[in-house]
Amino acid sequence: MNEAQLKHKNEEFIHKIKRENPNFFDGLKEGQSPEFFMLACSDSRVSPSVITQMPLGEMFVHRNIANQVDQEDESFSASLYYALVHLNIKKIIIKGHTDCGGVKAAWSDGVDEALSGWIGKVKQSLPDKTNANDVHIDELTKMNVQKQVARIKDHPVFKAYGEGVQVTGYLYHVATGELEKL
Repeated sequence: MNEAQLKHKNEEFIHKIKRENPNFFDGLKEGQSPEFFMLACSDSRVSPSVITQMPLGEMFVHRNIANQVDQEDESFSASLYYALVHLNIKKIIIKGHTDCGGVKAAWSDGVDEALSGWIGKVKQSLPDKTNANDVHIDELTKMNVQKQVARIKDHPVFKAYGEGVQVTGYLYHVATGELEKL
């Protein structure tokens, strides 16, 4: 897709939205009040708003490789804080997906040097390879999601502001489009 096509797709989007609701964008400029905060992978095949058909303004999203909760990640911590304190989110979703390149890289030990720091964090979410060498990649992805659910509950921002907030893990199946609650 080139820039002209990108612009054309945006114009189609605007026309479609305005046909369905001529005042939609007026509502958006009034602010947002999403119900969910979603941490998802950066993979282009698993866009949270697209796979859930969630309209703009309904989901606050943070994305990174392999959907990691990292206390040292200022961007994630700021997103979590904003979601809890300013948007009063009551539900957090950690969404991983099958065929995750970040989990594959962490499991394979063969990673670009530029990615090694982040992939090292992903590796910490997986079992010791010597005891689980025959585990399927999709099972590892589930383990990763479950580890992030536990990590977010231990995050200082969540501990300070997340009382009563529900945290749930989901796995998106790339081959079928199914969103599985873990």
